[in-house]
Amino acid sequence: MEENTENLADELENVFDQLNTETQETPPIPEELNLLPLRDAVIFPVLVAPIVVGRDPYIRLISDSVRDGNRMIGIVTQREPTTELPGAKDVYPTGVVVTIRMMNRNRDNTQLLVQGIQRFQIQQVVQEEPYLRAKITLIDDAVVLDDEEKVQVEALRRELAATFGKIVELSNDMPDHFKEIEQVTPVWTMTDMIAAHAHLSTTEKMQILETLPLIERMQTLHSYLVRESQIMELGANIHSQAASEMGKAQRDYYLREQLKAIHKELGEGDERGRDVDELRERLDAAQIPIEARKEADRELERMSRMAFGAPEYTVARTYLDLMASLPWAKSTEDNLDISHVKEVLDADHYGLDKIKDRLLEFLAVRKIKLERGEPVRQPILCFVGPPGVGKTSLGRSIARAMGREFYRLSLGGVRDEAEIRGHRRTYIGAMAGQIVTGLKRAGTNNPVFLLDEIDKLAHDHRGDPSSALLEALDPEQNVTFRDNYLDTPFDLSNVLFLTTANSLDTIQGPLRDRMEIIELTGYTEQEKVAIARQHLVPKQLGEHGLTAEQVTITDDALTALVQGHTREAGVRSMERQVAAICRKVTRLFAEGRTEPLVVDRGKVAEFLGAPRYEFEELDDRTSVPGVAVGLVWTPVGGDVIYIEAQKMEGAKTLQLTGQLGDVMQESAKAALSYIRAHANELGIAANFWSETEIHIHVPAGATPKDGPSAGVTMTTVIASLLTGRRVKPRLAMTGEVTLTGRVLPVGGVKEKVLAAKRSGVTTVILPARNRKDLEEDIPAELRKGMAFHFVDSVRDVLDLALEPLGKPRRIRVKTGTETQPTVMTPPQLPEPLQQPNVPPARA
Repeated sequence: MEENTENLADELENVFDQLNTETQETPPIPEELNLLPLRDAVIFPVLVAPIVVGRDPYIRLISDSVRDGNRMIGIVTQREPTTELPGAKDVYPTGVVVTIRMMNRNRDNTQLLVQGIQRFQIQQVVQEEPYLRAKITLIDDAVVLDDEEKVQVEALRRELAATFGKIVELSNDMPDHFKEIEQVTPVWTMTDMIAAHAHLSTTEKMQILETLPLIERMQTLHSYLVRESQIMELGANIHSQAASEMGKAQRDYYLREQLKAIHKELGEGDERGRDVDELRERLDAAQIPIEARKEADRELERMSRMAFGAPEYTVARTYLDLMASLPWAKSTEDNLDISHVKEVLDADHYGLDKIKDRLLEFLAVRKIKLERGEPVRQPILCFVGPPGVGKTSLGRSIARAMGREFYRLSLGGVRDEAEIRGHRRTYIGAMAGQIVTGLKRAGTNNPVFLLDEIDKLAHDHRGDPSSALLEALDPEQNVTFRDNYLDTPFDLSNVLFLTTANSLDTIQGPLRDRMEIIELTGYTEQEKVAIARQHLVPKQLGEHGLTAEQVTITDDALTALVQGHTREAGVRSMERQVAAICRKVTRLFAEGRTEPLVVDRGKVAEFLGAPRYEFEELDDRTSVPGVAVGLVWTPVGGDVIYIEAQKMEGAKTLQLTGQLGDVMQESAKAALSYIRAHANELGIAANFWSETEIHIHVPAGATPKDGPSAGVTMTTVIASLLTGRRVKPRLAMTGEVTLTGRVLPVGGVKEKVLAAKRSGVTTVILPARNRKDLEEDIPAELRKGMAFHFVDSVRDVLDLALEPLGKPRRIRVKTGTETQPTVMTPPQLPEPLQQPNVPPARA
């Protein structure tokens, strides 16, 4: 069906004549009506509107309604115009009863002329096929108003008439007699007539039709009319302004010519000539390469022929000013004293030996190749690690150690490719990209350029910024990096690009391939204390007006901060806690204290309150079968998680809860399949799966979890649950499990071992292929008091992790302020598991 919503002037003039006459007699409106849905139109009471009906069910509806004799139907509006045969839920519940005044049948459609009678609401749909039919409730527009409401209605009536009259004046398609809309009575009829002919959307018209309180309906319509009036006034202003623009441009040209003649008569210098001469001198001094100088001279020649003050003149001058300001030939001399660079890096950062060694190797290679006169290839280093470990500050220290300028560009949230490569000069407000702008601000062509948070780049319809970086971060291509704004090559081969990221997962493969990845792992407890003592405490004492003679923060206090008030891989929270202590101490001195203050563990508790973080005693949860401790990596360092399992009566059901990702769910399924395949070897009844329902839960259910490294923990939990053997106390594990029972290596070993150390774990099970990670990344002092077992198979894990059946455990239980030892006896196995078929022990 197609609806014709155009306003027919002749029909509307007739309606004006009828509106002020006595209401014509109409037959009673039945309680049930056939409903005709309109695609994108709204009919209002009293008004006459043409409709074209083309869909077969609705042609039949018209025929049935006319055959009934009262010629009345209900008009409703579809919620979605694209719905071909709408049902009860596809139409608005409010409509208008209309009477069919004229009808003309053609071969393809039926044309109607209908007049609205009264609003109604659908009470119950009694028929949907072949067309809608419903019981309705009529809505009477005539309302009784008190004196205060009459005043308000009268004010709204005048405002509506005035605003609509203004719209009629500005419109080209509304008849002039609409200006007399104020003469229409009653007021609700005038409101409906304005709503029907104003340029409103179908949704807005339906809102007015459905608004039953008269005052509220008039207020809503008035807000729409005010908006429409403002839009039409703005459009008229734009049209008149555009019409007069040509005349203004011609007048400005003659005035400029006269002004030039006046300057010439007065003997004043030519501003344009002075600009051209100044820019030419600056371009000569900048030692621009030949190709770039040709582009600059071409633009300078165009500028010299432009009218001074013209928009194109400003664009050309801005471009040439940037060309003259770029450090084409200006560079700083590198400090290649290896021992000096090492001293600076050690003074600024504690630890980070791998990164320091890599930088010293780069400087050594550069020093030798420069002595031989050979070109040096600049590496692209990417520092990857959790927040707060010093990635950004390390870039600043590298620049200071080498004697180079430093510039930092934050890429977090950058979505527009033009932010990197610049805009073409054909666009209004065009500017160079951030790389060229950064070189201009650094003032040299060989700064340390830090691209911070490169993993936070995004992309949308404006382009992919990470793809724009491919050329800049490729040492083989960035010799001829071309910014869209400059439109000429700029040599970036002397720039030392450094990038930082928290994770490599979101970095595009081609971009990641261009960078040398250097991972920064989280700090150990001892490293955090050393960093705080050497860097954080002196910095915060100075920022809070304190001296080392006034305040001494002991290592014991710093350890208390690390253990009880921070939980992170870096030291940002640690610095905030040190600042909090300094504020407390500053207040004491401001209130009159004169004696020096020593901040120890007790003072930390006094200033900061009870510890925010307390690590659980692992024995408490693993004292029953079906609970094990896993080690996980998070963006802020490592952590321990408890994986719990329960079995219930049921059959062949595995439930997984705790917001587990797809990979972690697959690990649980692989673990269960392994246990089922090796049930006899483990002493588990072969038919347990047909009688058992298993539920695995990973607490902290509000935190999403994913990854394959919990595979060995999942397997151990299921084996512990089904055999009744508890997991050994203070034992944690990590590793990926295959379906055949192999244990594969995982990442984040250092962070995971750090978390195990903080939690009181004494035994750690790791994949055999992670042995090198332990030896390279974990200091010997950190490994003290911990036993590490390296395994290749799940069977090795279970032999190491599970206690013998029936072994009592001695744990410590807190009672009041004391901790008392107690002995717990493990539960007995279910009857089917009392006689396991245990294989011979393996040597």
